[in-house]
Amino acid sequence: MARRKKVYEGKAKILYEGPEPGTLVQYFKDDATAFNAEKKATIDGKGVLNNRLSEFFMNGLASVGVPTHFIRRLNMREQLIRSVEIIPLEIIVRNVAAGSLSKRLGIEEGTPLPRPIIEFCYKDDKLGDPLVAEEHIIAFGWASQQDLDDIVALALRVNDFLSGCMLAVGIKLIDFKIEVGRIWENDFPRLILADEISPDSCRLWDIETGKKLDKDVFRHDLGDLADAYTEVARRLGVLPANSAPLTRPKLIN
Repeated sequence: MARRKKVYEGKAKILYEGPEPGTLVQYFKDDATAFNAEKKATIDGKGVLNNRLSEFFMNGLASVGVPTHFIRRLNMREQLIRSVEIIPLEIIVRNVAAGSLSKRLGIEEGTPLPRPIIEFCYKDDKLGDPLVAEEHIIAFGWASQQDLDDIVALALRVNDFLSGCMLAVGIKLIDFKIEVGRIWENDFPRLILADEISPDSCRLWDIETGKKLDKDVFRHDLGDLADAYTEVARRLGVLPANSAPLTRPKLIN
């Protein structure tokens, strides 16, 4: 069997050439990173959980009319996706003050924001994904004004959907990050949701206790990351209520 051609490898995922033109296979790794990859670890089962959770969210978003790159899940760690031209921005939607926003503006973590705030970061690991303004984005040609209007509208739709999903299972959506890609249909560009949606890319707090159920557990040594992600998956019905945390498969002699 011929080896698949690797197209790209990031901190948490690997992209391989897909079986058909215009497709890719997205593989979810067990690697966990924080603080621009200064802190690293391998968390057994993390990739499996993120694959299943991202599938759940992408399918849910598609059902309410949000276009995504997701086609179908292939196995425990892989999904088939559409190949897109990624816009080099991280789009951050904030509902509650936390993380870098609290540090930059001196707002206490947990303070509800008067409305969802959307921030843009330039995707460049070497630069630490710096915060940029719309003027930078347009001046440097990363996206047009129409693109930005479409991105903001898409991000707010994703926020409405995710907030409702989480609220229904006792979780508060603090903030999240998405990426957007461009596809071409009959020579016309169209923007769609890309990358992933998982606890790796969201801040999720238990409504009653404030317990963190996202990558902050790893960032700040608050417990077992796989347990936190498993709890999110159980509440959403992605995993059975009595399931144990997922681990790597073991070989039996």
